[in-house]
Formats: sequence, C-alpha cells, structure tokens
Amino acid sequence: MAAELPAPDADAAATSDELVARIRAAIAEAGGALPFHRYQQMALYEPGLGYYAGGSHKLGAGGDFVTAPEISPWFGYCLAREAAPVLRAIGGDVLEPGAGSGRMAADVLTELERQGALPETYRILEVSAELRDRQRRTLAERVPHLVDRVAWVDELPEGFRGVVLANEVLDAMPVHRFRITEQGPVELGVADTEEGLATVEIGAPGARLAAAIEQAREAAGGLPVGYESEIGLAAVDWVTTLAQRLEAGRVVLVDYGFPRHEFYHPQRATGTLMGHYRHHAHADPYLYPGLSDLTAHVDFTAVAEAAHGAGLQVAGFATQAHYLMSLGLAEAAEEVNPVDQRAQLEAAQAMRTLTMPEEMGELFKVLLLDRGELPPPLGLALRDMRGRL
Repeated sequence: MAAELPAPDADAAATSDELVARIRAAIAEAGGALPFHRYQQMALYEPGLGYYAGGSHKLGAGGDFVTAPEISPWFGYCLAREAAPVLRAIGGDVLEPGAGSGRMAADVLTELERQGALPETYRILEVSAELRDRQRRTLAERVPHLVDRVAWVDELPEGFRGVVLANEVLDAMPVHRFRITEQGPVELGVADTEEGLATVEIGAPGARLAAAIEQAREAAGGLPVGYESEIGLAAVDWVTTLAQRLEAGRVVLVDYGFPRHEFYHPQRATGTLMGHYRHHAHADPYLYPGLSDLTAHVDFTAVAEAAHGAGLQVAGFATQAHYLMSLGLAEAAEEVNPVDQRAQLEAAQAMRTLTMPEEMGELFKVLLLDRGELPPPLGLALRDMRGRL
C-alpha cells in the first residue's frame, strides 16, 4: 500500500520514525504488546508527534481529508439555525470540540449574527496547537468583528449552558479492537515484529470490553469466528463526561457510523478502522504513524445509551441529508446567483456531496441530545430515526 501513496518528505518521515521509536519503547515497557487503543492514542495524540498533536497540514485540498465545513458554508449555516432557538431560549455559549480549520466556527457565527442569536462566547476545544493557530487566522479573516467572542479551552467546561456542535469528533477517538475465536472473543493489540508493527491477540477482554462485545454479538444475532471489529469506549466516556458537565442545552453530534445492529453486521467482518493520508483512504493502521489519520465509525446506539444513562434526553437521530434539508439547505442553494455558472456548478457539487447517499448523505448521521426544557429540534422535520437506535 505504501508504494501506491505519496511519500512523505524527509522532515515528515523523520517525525514518523521518532514516533515509531517511542511506540516501540512503550511496547517493550508493556511486556511485548500494547492494547490497540493505546497504540492509536499515541499515533494520534502523542505530544509533538501524534497526528493531531504535531504540525502536519490535515484539512482541505493540501491535507489528508475534507470535512463538511470545508465543502460549503451551508453546513455551518444549517447548524446555526438549529442552535439559534436554543440560545434565544436559555442563553449561554456555543462549544465546538475539534474545530478543524475554523471555517465552521466562522460560518456558524455569521449565521447566528444574522439571526440575532450570537452566543456570549464561542468556545473551541482544540488539542492541536497548529490547528488553534489556523483557526485564529481563519476567524480573523472571515469574521474579524467577532473574534473577541471566541475563546479556546483545554477541556470540556463544567456547568456549560448552550449548544455543543461536534462534527467528526467521535470517529477520531481511540478504539478497542477485538476478534472472535473458537475460544471466544479476544482483545487485539500491537506488537513490534521483525516486519514492523503488527496486530496480535493479547488475551481475553476485560469485563467492560467483554460486556460491550456481548452487546455487539446480541445486536448482530451472533458473530462468526474470525470476525474483527472495534468498540468505541473512549467515545462513550467522552459523551458521558460531556453530559455530566452540561447544565442545560443541546448537543449536536455529526459523524459517520451506524446504529449497533448495523455496525456489527456479520458481513462487516473486518471492522471499520481506516487510515487517511493525503486524500487516500487505506486499511493499514501502521502506515506512517503520526502522518496518517486513524478513524473508526461510530456506534450511535452506544453513544445514545451513554448519554441517556448520564441524564440526557435523546432528542433525535437523522441522516445528514435529512437533517440539513430540514434546516433549509435547499433554500440556501436557491440563493446562489443564477447567472453565475461557476457558482451554480459549485453549489450543485456541494449539495451532492453533503446529501447524496453515495457521498456523505446517508453514512453521516446526526444525534441530538438535550438537557432541560428546550425548543424542539428543527433538523428533524423530514425524518427522525430514533426508533433505529
């Protein structure tokens, strides 16, 4: 696979090699293998070297992937239309974890200002110093008069009131991996072999992981021997913490994934873990550690159960297509200058990417979580799929 992808430059390769050396040291210290979630944590977040903690350019045409806010400002406008009634009703702030390039923040602020519903503060939770700098530049360029409303935070704030907008956050959290064997499920880890980093079986899963695997097996009606997949315990823990710190407001989670019974379908026998490097998707989690993103799809049933268990109301679940169309995406497209052929073409392409089933429209879902008496969600007008969770 590496031979088919663009080679990293010398500096990037050296950074990856340094991270691999640190991972190998951690493997040795652990006695020969790391649980996969610990390897993924290092690959993505090791200080100064991990994918999200280093200085590599991640988003947009020159990066590794393109997210919905990079495709069109309409995505942020639609989320703002969901947020505005909540902010009018209870006041408070907007919190955006993992704000990428800052484009969504600029777009959301632009639309909230237009609607007269600006938050007291737009908080951005960002672990990457490089992305924080980029976000500041984007906001200064696009909404200079609103920059003073933006504040960067290092952790989920206590006693938060307002709206949380999390786009493609959960998929970047480390996952536990497992395999079904003749003797039952085993946890998968990472070892240092003569051929390089490799997947190995590291024994029976602990109690919490075993219980989650059993839930997956029951949802699927049984899993065959050889089946491999992921359990997103870190995403569940993050949502639980968020729920505990949310005093009142709405959480909007946008990500790619499935309800549990679809996630652990017997035919999805190799899981959903994918790497993303320079706009190439690949299936090798050990390719260019620190330079390649590693993501897994979201089990939205597990996330909804965790939120409900922490006292939140599961207020809605929809595909991205239905959600954005409910919030006026088609009407926004109609406002494009009809005599500007280039603008019309770009608008059509953006609409297609955001809503068509073969693009982002079906695979990406939106989960809404509420605490308190709030206005009903506007993004569910076309369809609410809570029954599928």
